[in-house]
Formats: sequence, C-alpha cells, structure tokens
Amino acid sequence: MSMLKYIVRRLLAAIPVIFGVLTLTFILSRMMPGDPIYALLEAIGVTDPLPEVVAQYRRLYGLNLPILLQYFRYLGDLFTGNWGISISVARQTPVWELITLRLPRTIDLTIFSMVIASYVGIKIGVISATHRNKLRDTAFRGMALIGVAVPIFFLGMILQYTLAYLVPIFPGTYYKNIDFEDPPMVSGFYMIDALIAGQLYKIPDYLYHLILPVFCLSFVTLAGIVRQTRSSMLEVLQQDYVRTARAKGCKEKTVVHKHALKNSMIPTVTVIGLNVAGLLAGAVLTETTFGLNGMGSLLVEAIGLVDYWLINAVVFIVTIIFVMATLITDLLYGILDPRIRF
Repeated sequence: MSMLKYIVRRLLAAIPVIFGVLTLTFILSRMMPGDPIYALLEAIGVTDPLPEVVAQYRRLYGLNLPILLQYFRYLGDLFTGNWGISISVARQTPVWELITLRLPRTIDLTIFSMVIASYVGIKIGVISATHRNKLRDTAFRGMALIGVAVPIFFLGMILQYTLAYLVPIFPGTYYKNIDFEDPPMVSGFYMIDALIAGQLYKIPDYLYHLILPVFCLSFVTLAGIVRQTRSSMLEVLQQDYVRTARAKGCKEKTVVHKHALKNSMIPTVTVIGLNVAGLLAGAVLTETTFGLNGMGSLLVEAIGLVDYWLINAVVFIVTIIFVMATLITDLLYGILDPRIRF
C-alpha cells in the first residue's frame, strides 16, 4: 500500500512539470524569429505573398486567434492526439507520421547507449573505488574527466575524422547502407521490421552504422556514472558494517558485491535516471553529427523552419519520456531503500 501511495504521489508531482514544459515550449515557439506561414509559402515557391494570402493561411492554421485561445487549443490538440500537419519540414505530412518514423531510431540510440554506459560505468566505478589511488583508479578517473569535459559533437567529429576518414573502419554517417531499402514498416523499429520481413542481413548493417554514435553518446554518459559510483562506493566502504564484515574474514569480493554495492546504488540510480534527459539532449547533437535522421535532427529541422506543430509534438514526446524515466527511477529508489516510500 505504501508503494502504491508513493507511485500516486510521484505521478501527481509530474503533472505540473508536464504543463510547465508545454507552456514554456508554447511561449518560446511564439517568440522565435521567423513566421511559419512565410516559411510555408516559401517552401511552395511563393517568395513575395500578398497580405490577403498570408491572412488566409493564418485563418486556416488558427494563427489569427487570440494568443490565449491558441494556447488552450494547443494543449487540447496535444492531449487528444490531434497534432496537425508539418507545414515546412515535410509539407502536408501528418506530424504523427513523422514522429513514428523518426522516434524508433532515437529510442534505439538511447537504449543502446544507456545500457552500455550503465553497465560499463558501474563496473569501472567499482574497480576504481576498490583500487583507490592506484594506477587503474588514476587511469579511470582521467578517462571520466575527459568524458565529462569533452563536448559530444566534438567527440563525434573526432571519431568521424579518425575512424571513418583517416582509417575507414566504421561508417561515419547515416544509419544504414545507402544501397539498402528500409524493411516494410510494421513496428517502426528497423531491426524488428527487418526480422519480421526476413531480411536478417540488414540487422548487422544497422548495428554496424550505430557503433560510432552509440560509443560517442555512451562515453560521455558513463563518465558521470563512473564518478558517482566511485564516490558512493568509497563512502559505503568506510561504514562500520562493511568493516565488521571484513573483520569476520569475508572475502573482498563478497564485501564489495553483497554489502557495499547495493547500498551505494541509490545515488548512482539518480545519475542514471537523470542521464535519460542528457541522452535525449545528446541525441540531438549526435544524430545531427552522424546524420541518423532521428527525433533530435527532426527537432533541429523544425526549429530552423519554424514548424510550430512539429516542435510542439517533439517536445511533448520527449517530456513524457523524461517524466516516465524519472518515475521509474523513483520506483527503483523504493525497491533499493524501502524507507523512501514513507
């Protein structure tokens, strides 16, 4: 019962966050330089439209309404799934269609990066803590410092230049071989659709093209996980119950994994949960750098072409993903430490 109340409290706390982000998105999109109607008309070849034509398109898309009415209409459309059409990025294409096409690539990139960063980051953090001030600890701390400091787009360009141009081991751009067609769309996820279509040869090609972007995103992410895991482990290893276990003759591996690791995971889970937002933000730069055509690059295109409806939908999806990731993180808190539920 305490866990159920805990979940309800966290869900209620997420509501103002969602509305706050959506309100801020609406305000900022309306304050952006440029005009979506002029962007639309320019896209169809009208460079000097008549005022009557502009007014007609404003009425068509509801931009002639009072700003407060536009805001409530914007909220109503988002929560009812009426996301409209893209007026400049992919003219007259439903926004929902663009989202379902691009979102799976971003999810693939984010999940692969998160799994690798979490596993490797926790492992390295534990090794670093149990070999404090030794050579391995110094090397891992130096690596983590580089990961925290280097901009993700800069690391991406270095990887492209060295491993895709100077020594062409990996592809530097795009998510597949240009000679391959996308498998028939069923789920939207490239590997699942290739498996359903029996086109298994496309799966290793897809993974091969994701190596550099996933490495780039996971390296920057695992740096924070390494630092937090090391710090938490060092603190827990100084606790009395750990010293008592050592005094009783427990093996060091047992002390670390049975007594220290679980109790040091709460701060690390915090970092991992918050890194979901960092991964989604990093995906914008990573996808743009490597030409992956995911949600990040879609958002960049929408901002550049002042596509209100597409901007609103992308930010809404990202906000929901972030809120759900935060909720899952909070639930893990309750599992790792039941006292938090109360």
